[in-house]
Amino acid sequence: MTPSVQPVVECRGVAKQFYAYTHRTTSLQEAALRLLRRRPLHVRQASFQVTDLTLTVAKGESVALVGANGSGKSTALRLMAGIYAPTSGDVVSRGRVVAVIELGATFHTDLAGRENVELYLAALGLSRSAIAERLPDVLTFADLGDFIEEPLKYYSSGMRARLAFAAAVCADPDVLLLDEVLAVGDARFRERCLERLRSFHARGGTLVVVSHDTDLLRALCSRAFWLDGGRVVASGTPDDVIQAYLGAEGAHN
Repeated sequence: MTPSVQPVVECRGVAKQFYAYTHRTTSLQEAALRLLRRRPLHVRQASFQVTDLTLTVAKGESVALVGANGSGKSTALRLMAGIYAPTSGDVVSRGRVVAVIELGATFHTDLAGRENVELYLAALGLSRSAIAERLPDVLTFADLGDFIEEPLKYYSSGMRARLAFAAAVCADPDVLLLDEVLAVGDARFRERCLERLRSFHARGGTLVVVSHDTDLLRALCSRAFWLDGGRVVASGTPDDVIQAYLGAEGAHN
């Protein structure tokens, strides 16, 4: 599929700063002593996870983000999803963006699987009629049988993964952000997920994928960005970018 001209995701000179605390005041007594001695209540050091991120993703693209641990890939996804606000720069996402970053992280363990799916779809802005229309597809894809009416606290990690992924891909997003979500689950679940992602992309959906599985990225994506130090150091075809990244990693080891 040929992408359209207008990007659905834009990151322009984006930086995201985090703080590492070397000391936290935890009691009233300590706070009083530090105030009397004119010492700060908390001591922290700033660090940047993303320093100058600039990239665009067009509608209908399937894009990979590659890089070492700590290079800013997951932070970039959270910025695109609106989970993080940038410290500086601009992030623009168009359409319904669904981030599948920590499978089941937003689910409530005391609620049944069906109830969690309904709440999840409602949080994405779907109407009651749209939820009722999509719910059978979610339940069929998750394939949890009678467990769908049981509280989530009784689910295995694999069952939670199946339910969370099914809810996300069946929510009819415009942009789907994926962070290592296919690293969990059995081989059958993984293949079903890949089939659904290919179908989503074939219908014009946009994918941004973070994974250390280079075979997956080559099979699923048509373009790749290599992130290092929170910025893009190379972009191009997945084969070219992955080869450059792995070559650099090998040279450092």
